[in-house]
Amino acid sequence: MKTLLCKTDCVGQGWHVDKALLAIRIVAGIIFVMHGWGKLTGNPSLDMFSGMVGGLGFPMPMFFAWVVALTEFLGGIALLLGIFVRPAGVLLSIVMLVALGMVKKFSFPLGDVDFALLGIAVALAIAGPGHLSVAHKMMGKDCCGGKDEGCCGGKDKDMGECCGGKGHDHKH
Repeated sequence: MKTLLCKTDCVGQGWHVDKALLAIRIVAGIIFVMHGWGKLTGNPSLDMFSGMVGGLGFPMPMFFAWVVALTEFLGGIALLLGIFVRPAGVLLSIVMLVALGMVKKFSFPLGDVDFALLGIAVALAIAGPGHLSVAHKMMGKDCCGGKDEGCCGGKDKDMGECCGGKGHDHKH
């Protein structure tokens, strides 16, 4: 069983993880940019959206409508580019938690998309952008305290039990 799991579910298989993070960032980034842009350009209008925000009991509804619209738009751009992914993930998680809890009342299947985007935002807040990102290109090996962690927390060459003891080369 362990051998089968190592072949199918190895954590940190180098570029596989980076490609998966890139795919998740692109899909979520497009969704957030579209929703933020819609609010900023009138579909729905910020007036309509702020009315909904006020109806939820938020003080200063127009202010919070702008905060949400800019968080979605700029956070989506950050995900697409792979910069400031962790802070964007945290802010987008808050937006999605409010949407799921206060707007959709944790009702499923009505809140399915919000729940999925919440999970994606939380995962990106934890994982960061991966190697296939502007941040990594700008920071390189300096990004992780002077070392490029790679597979299994920096144990590429001496992984022991991880991935059956096979090293993974990361070419940058």
